[in-house]
Amino acid sequence: MGIKSLFQVISENAPDAVKTGEIKNQFGRKVAIDASMSIYSFLIAVRSEGQQLTNETGETTSHLMGMFYRTLRMVDNGIKPLFVFDGAPPKLKSGELAKRFQRKSEAHAAHEEAKETGTSEDVEKFSRRTVRVTREHNEECQRLLKLMGIPYIIAPTEAEAQCAALAKAGKVYAAASEDMDTLTFDSPVLLRKLTFSEQRKEPIQEIHLDKVLEGLEMDRTQFIDLCILLGCDYLDPIKGVGPSTALKLIREHKNLEGVVEVLEQSSKYTIPEDWPYADARLLFLEPEVRSADDPECDFKWEAPDIDGLVKFLVEEKGFNEDRVRSGAARLQKNVKSAQQSRLEGFFKPIAKTAEQQASLKRKNEAKIEEKKKKQKLNAKEKKFAKSKPRGTG
Repeated sequence: MGIKSLFQVISENAPDAVKTGEIKNQFGRKVAIDASMSIYSFLIAVRSEGQQLTNETGETTSHLMGMFYRTLRMVDNGIKPLFVFDGAPPKLKSGELAKRFQRKSEAHAAHEEAKETGTSEDVEKFSRRTVRVTREHNEECQRLLKLMGIPYIIAPTEAEAQCAALAKAGKVYAAASEDMDTLTFDSPVLLRKLTFSEQRKEPIQEIHLDKVLEGLEMDRTQFIDLCILLGCDYLDPIKGVGPSTALKLIREHKNLEGVVEVLEQSSKYTIPEDWPYADARLLFLEPEVRSADDPECDFKWEAPDIDGLVKFLVEEKGFNEDRVRSGAARLQKNVKSAQQSRLEGFFKPIAKTAEQQASLKRKNEAKIEEKKKKQKLNAKEKKFAKSKPRGTG
């Protein structure tokens, strides 16, 4: 799920944080991609007549088709992708996972019923709702990436947290995922729509965290508290607290401790009985990830194993041999050609010290206070001008 309504909040309150553009604008960049989210989207979107693609023996191939051709699209546009797979989910996420399992079970039952009595549209709708990424899907995609010469790693827990850590460490330019909580995990840049197909014609969204915090007038901890209040994978939301209310509450009361204290005295809102927001906050502040100097994070892009790709995709999975060989040739060409580097790659951002961060926070608070004073002064002047009798000097 990610963070409910976060993109809406950013778009309305920090529009400068979001850039949109074509895939070619990402030329020369290394990008860490949330593999599990990508595979899920392939299983839903890569279909024929509403059904997942399969080979002659009935094995699903939508995930492999999507992974192969969408990765080729990125490489053709000068992007160096690194895929990150989910590890074990945090214990705090077990409730959300149980709900998802229940929804899948209900959708599966509705799908079976639709096949008997429903329309083709109903069958397709419920079929998409039953989709889940299995261990086999992950293992097959990992095998494919290895044959393509594309690096991948398995995160200790959440893939988007690991993507964010790699981007923060400067190992990649950005984290790519549809889950907005990638920003909550402190990725400096989030790319969305990167693994979508050309046919959808949706521009790639590039969201910059520093601009988000500036536009929302928050520090990172306040931003995390806002995301928890909006609704995340770890906790049930507070019923009745929508995006506008959540933003207003954090701005007024500064943190969730202050918000909870106020809401507990209100008859309008009921906080769930088990609502360990401090634990959720800690998962965002200190996620379990591989450090940048971990040997697993010393990834390399290599030449494709063409014979291996043909054996796997053509002989085992029924892909068209000419298309697979053509794709492999494109991969080989991109590995051999010395790709031009972006100028920004020569300059690594230097992390601010605690003292510099505190100074920046004080300056921002002073700016906000000055802005409020000017607004009050303008309001007084307008009020005086309206009350002043006509013809007086």
